[in-house]
Amino acid sequence: MRCEREGTRLRLAVKDNIDVQGVVTTAGSHYFATHNPPAAKDAPCLAIARERNAQIVAKTNMSEFAIAPSGLNDHYGTPWNPFCFWSRRIPGGSSSGSAVAVAGDIADVAFGTDTAGSIRVPAACCGVVGLKTTHGLVSIEGVWPIEPEHLDTVGPMGKDIASTVVGMDLLERGFASRYAEARSAHPKASSFRVGRLRVKGTDPRIDEAIDAALAKTGFQVIPLDARFAAKWEQAKRDGNAVAASGAWISDKKYRFMPGVSLRSKVVILNGQINYATKYRGAIERRAAWQAELARVFKQVDFIALPTLQKAPLHIPPTPDIGLLEAQMLEFQNTVPVNYAGNPALAIPVPLHGAGFALTSLQLIGRPRSEAELLAAGRHAEDAVRPSKRGSSYKRLANGCPIGEAALRR
Repeated sequence: MRCEREGTRLRLAVKDNIDVQGVVTTAGSHYFATHNPPAAKDAPCLAIARERNAQIVAKTNMSEFAIAPSGLNDHYGTPWNPFCFWSRRIPGGSSSGSAVAVAGDIADVAFGTDTAGSIRVPAACCGVVGLKTTHGLVSIEGVWPIEPEHLDTVGPMGKDIASTVVGMDLLERGFASRYAEARSAHPKASSFRVGRLRVKGTDPRIDEAIDAALAKTGFQVIPLDARFAAKWEQAKRDGNAVAASGAWISDKKYRFMPGVSLRSKVVILNGQINYATKYRGAIERRAAWQAELARVFKQVDFIALPTLQKAPLHIPPTPDIGLLEAQMLEFQNTVPVNYAGNPALAIPVPLHGAGFALTSLQLIGRPRSEAELLAAGRHAEDAVRPSKRGSSYKRLANGCPIGEAALRR
């Protein structure tokens, strides 16, 4: 697939925890910006983009060390969520700048990382598409880690499914052909069996929006039972424990460093508690959760649920650091996917009556089913978006000052 956009080079934004040769990888941290040398070489996940002459337009801002799900950054400012006019809402983290760069038309495609939801959550908050890839599919060498052994992934974000396919083709050779094959094999949405998972605590208006999107798309929808929902909740607790522990494992030596934000220090110290009390048990239960997902995928092709249980939170004038991040962890429906290692796709769908224009449909697939996920996502996008890729969505994005906080360089 050629990296061209109307005869020009494709614009790629790269999250600033991914090494770009000659540029300091700050991982959203002032401490790294002032103490780390420029990267000696590109991270391997940029190899195809370099071969195809993609234009890296920016390193994008992010939560410091990629360990806070709100997307707020105390050093460089917080990227402005484009779907707001009168009050600011969180952009979602930790790949906040990547989502905002795509939503604000700074980039055609952005790369982010996803440890507990860090691609899908900002995609959901900012009205773009985000793909969490199968664990181990894309190299994470040259990427600042959180929990690389079990959770960390690199994936693409785009304004729509087509752009996200282009991004995925820059991360996995031959992906565009596999996507075309999946599209040909499933010309109608009715060929996909989708298991509908309902999660306690979800805003009823969001559940209604997800149900409406699934029905309008024409998927075969199969309700998933309370037994599976209970296992999902346990996987969420375990996945959050593993992710929190990763902040301690990877960043503990920075917990007292000057120039590291209080927000990050709180997250790291919370990780120390999780590592001491919950990490080992969570890792031991991981195989059982993977087996449970494999059982469900004998009955359905994908699992569907909201990416977020509520609309993105407002940013308070003086946010309580611990409370805001804890609230985000509670209402994002993402970490059980990372805990298992499966891929998942976040797609914007219309939302009515909740004070926000969009919510996000999450589709979860079997390992290495990225092409099929995007093929199914294309059916959903065509069914629910306004004509020709959503003029009303574009008007919303154009109404907000995106600002330099989305970008590091």
